[in-house]
Amino acid sequence: MSERPIARALLSVSDKTGLIDFARALSDLGVALVSTGGTAKAIADAGLEVQDVSDLTGFPEMMDGRVKTLHPKVHGGLLAIRGDAGHEASMADHAIAPIDLLVVNLYPFEAALARKAEFDDMVENIDVGGPAMIRGASKNHAFVTVVVEPADYGAVISEMEAHGGATTAALRRRLAAKAFSRTAAYDAAIGTWLSGVAGETTPAFRALGGTLAQGLRYGENPHQQAAFYRSAELRPGVATATQLQGKELSYNNINDTDAAYELVGEFDPKRTAACVIVKHANPCGVAEGASLAEAYEKALACDPVSAFGGIVALNRRLDAEAARKIVEIFTEVIIAPDADEDARAIVAAKKNLRLLVAGDLPDPRAKGLSIKTVAGGFLVQSRDDAVVDDRELTVVTKRAPTEQELADLRFAFRVAKHVKSNAIVYARNGATVGVGAGQMSRVDSARIAARKAGDAAEAAGLSEPLTRGSVVASDAFFPFADGLDAAIEAGATAVIQPGGSMRDDEVIARADAAGLAMVFTGVRHFRH
Repeated sequence: MSERPIARALLSVSDKTGLIDFARALSDLGVALVSTGGTAKAIADAGLEVQDVSDLTGFPEMMDGRVKTLHPKVHGGLLAIRGDAGHEASMADHAIAPIDLLVVNLYPFEAALARKAEFDDMVENIDVGGPAMIRGASKNHAFVTVVVEPADYGAVISEMEAHGGATTAALRRRLAAKAFSRTAAYDAAIGTWLSGVAGETTPAFRALGGTLAQGLRYGENPHQQAAFYRSAELRPGVATATQLQGKELSYNNINDTDAAYELVGEFDPKRTAACVIVKHANPCGVAEGASLAEAYEKALACDPVSAFGGIVALNRRLDAEAARKIVEIFTEVIIAPDADEDARAIVAAKKNLRLLVAGDLPDPRAKGLSIKTVAGGFLVQSRDDAVVDDRELTVVTKRAPTEQELADLRFAFRVAKHVKSNAIVYARNGATVGVGAGQMSRVDSARIAARKAGDAAEAAGLSEPLTRGSVVASDAFFPFADGLDAAIEAGATAVIQPGGSMRDDEVIARADAAGLAMVFTGVRHFRH
């Protein structure tokens, strides 16, 4: 029979949102309530009749609450197959009563992780009895309804009211699937944390977990299904941001906004204002300035054509001056740590423009994981946390860069780290003036960046491209001197690159012959 009546429920929750209303609704439907510790007290204080689990099992909670539900009278009541003669006999022999509804949400381990709790506190926030009960009830979902979050209380009560106190197989199956996924995500967070504490970089088992943040209309293309999940990492960005206004974010919006905000996080807001404009996950304009408005204007000048319909990321609180300039052209998303009231009002006039405030910037030096799926598996690597400002640059040419060139070289290399490989970035006076991304040949990236700089100069009515007198950054070494030749032809005066090619001497000699300054970073920034 697909419908199973609920006569007895066990409730044990750390999140007591909606608990009393739910317990009262169950009681009104004639359901006997069993509960634990603080949950039982809350239900009793509300004037509802409830049996403490200690009275059910005949054992008190012990070991600071570590042992309370790990008992045959609990697990037998959850796992017994109704109608099975052997199971029914065991229940009768040992005075085990069936439990038809389990309501459990787990100790807040993820919250402890987010607040960076001490080790002992983290361990005490690892739930044992909860996952065991959830898994038992979920396995036996043919007979038992399991609820792991308050959002499902309403659905359970609605079904019981519609079906004479029973739930349907469809609801029980859906809730069981959610319950198994919940315990998997919970264990994934614990396993990832403990592996990190133990210094285990390649654990034998790698579990991934997340919580649904948003169902999406489609993926990169309309025929693809998609959803957005939050992990336990809680890195400042799209996943932590509050959307103040605008249309629902799309898959591509989220992907591009993440790319923009990760790049703008490279720029210390205490040192300078910075703006990043991203299109199709690549920056089409990046700049520093005395104000956000100045930084935005300089970033926009790099490639105003690509900036149309792009994502704008800022490293400081959005102010009215910057907001007025940004809304002058069609923009999909603005993301910043915060936005003042005047800026919010200006953006509000563009009802479809999404405005996100993330509260903080992502730390480019923070440890973390990067994950990419492949057929039959996935690749895991540590996040690229190398920051050029922490590197001691090696001058390899006869001429050393000037102070201004050196500042621009560091700027350009920060940007190149976030451009799809092969990446070439021309910069001048704290702003990109040409970006070449995602080409199979590095020389092609150099030429494309120079061509786009020429297009931008022509649109601005300038007599020559801004690559004249610029510096150039390459995310990896120049395998041949032809890539450098393209940069020389574009008018670059200084170069920053990782070095490490078999032909480094040839490339250095070509730079010396052209009077360029060149520095090596010793670190590569491939981004595929």
